[in-house]
Amino acid sequence: MKIALLGYGRMGKEIEKIALQRGHEIVIRYSGEEEYNITDADVAIDFSIPTVAYDNITNCLKNNVPVVSGTTGWLDKYDEVVDLCKTNKGAFIYASNFSLGVNIFFELNKQLAKMMKNLDQYKTTIEEIHHTKKLDAPSGTAITLAEGIIDNSLKSSWTLDGDTENNNIPITAVRTPDVPGTHTISYDSIVDSIDIKHTAHNRQGFALGAVIASEWLADKTGVFSMADVLNLG
Repeated sequence: MKIALLGYGRMGKEIEKIALQRGHEIVIRYSGEEEYNITDADVAIDFSIPTVAYDNITNCLKNNVPVVSGTTGWLDKYDEVVDLCKTNKGAFIYASNFSLGVNIFFELNKQLAKMMKNLDQYKTTIEEIHHTKKLDAPSGTAITLAEGIIDNSLKSSWTLDGDTENNNIPITAVRTPDVPGTHTISYDSIVDSIDIKHTAHNRQGFALGAVIASEWLADKTGVFSMADVLNLG
């Protein structure tokens, strides 16, 4: 496939390595200023920044180029993108995290939330740790985890650095140099604790998942998730 990389920072370059290894061609490397024709690509992978992600994605959909996005921080316009994709009969995948392991972790999180649903003696918390260059907090992955718990339990909300009152899930965001991403879900009571944790060792897992998603999306129409790509539904 001919791939457009919309965002050519650390993740874009990691995706390029994986894509080339898998026999694809990079035809566009966009880091913010270059002019390009998106129709030169068979599929686009967006790992840009929140302020330009929406424009990148809509440009792809208006030109019938399937697009995979891993940029977080723009989701206030997600419904607009979904409507545009459906109107143009395009193809779109957004994921807060493309790591294959993290998407399995998402499903484990949902199942554990179901099991803990009626055990109100346990307080639920989330901690996420990322590198200091990450622009948003909490991470999109942490938000996805919180939403997975809310959808499968009696919890009703999440807050950054909040408390566990009123069915709330507090998320703690820690920024430490050179940490690709660590997420921990904790259920704590006065007698014991249950934790599930995912630790990324490098960015290769994110890059591989994004390339696999773009391969899967190339000949499809619709709005999908990584659960569709990995057949986890």
